[in-house]
Amino acid sequence: MKIRPLADRVLVERLEAQAITAGGIVLPESAKEKPQKGKVISVGTGRVLEDGTIKKMEIKKGDIVLFASYAGNEVKIDDKEYLIMDETSIMAVIE
Repeated sequence: MKIRPLADRVLVERLEAQAITAGGIVLPESAKEKPQKGKVISVGTGRVLEDGTIKKMEIKKGDIVLFASYAGNEVKIDDKEYLIMDETSIMAVIE
């Protein structure tokens, strides 16, 4: 199934959180925080401005991004979990 976000929304797949800390401690599933890093799967066409023009998206498919802890809405598609969020919820692109 393909999903195309509308307007200035982005479909993001969370990247797995590390299971081992920098000090070498293995974290159980219950102690892991949800990652704030993900891969952009699909993007909308852009935000419609007041004058009717469309502002193109700065984010593109395949970008690895950082976003706020509680950004977006979780959706499940074909047994995989994704987030749909506004482009403004993305704080940075990792290059």
